[in-house]
Amino acid sequence: MKSGVGMSAVGALCVIFAAGVDPAHAQAPGKLSVAATGVRNDNGAVRCGLYSSPNGFREPGREMRGAVAHIKNGHATCVFNGIPAGTYAVAVFHAENNETQMETGLFGKPKQGYGFSRNPSSTFGPPGFDGAAFEYQGGNHSLPVRLSY
Repeated sequence: MKSGVGMSAVGALCVIFAAGVDPAHAQAPGKLSVAATGVRNDNGAVRCGLYSSPNGFREPGREMRGAVAHIKNGHATCVFNGIPAGTYAVAVFHAENNETQMETGLFGKPKQGYGFSRNPSSTFGPPGFDGAAFEYQGGNHSLPVRLSY
């Protein structure tokens, strides 16, 4: 590797290699749309966090990127542009009062609607990164997430 290659370029290559994608055949960075359904009302907004590793998954401020979407008729779509191919997980919550972080009540139960990529069961607590992780090949992709209250 040449000296002078920035850490962001090295990080992007590591993501491509970790995902098992040949960089010569990888699609250009694209648009990942997270379509949240089951939103109980149109108050506030839906907030989405895109995570690229288990390190910090579901922790406020540790997401790779964040997005906010307006709600219409119980649906909202967060859009992430310029996303390289790789393995990701998404955490979503309904910020009914425009909160910037999810609030929890007794025993850590979320006060707002929430959901994760791949819609894993959260009966026994929130999923880890592996339970919500998905492979993104690049290009334009829509990912459905159903909120639970």
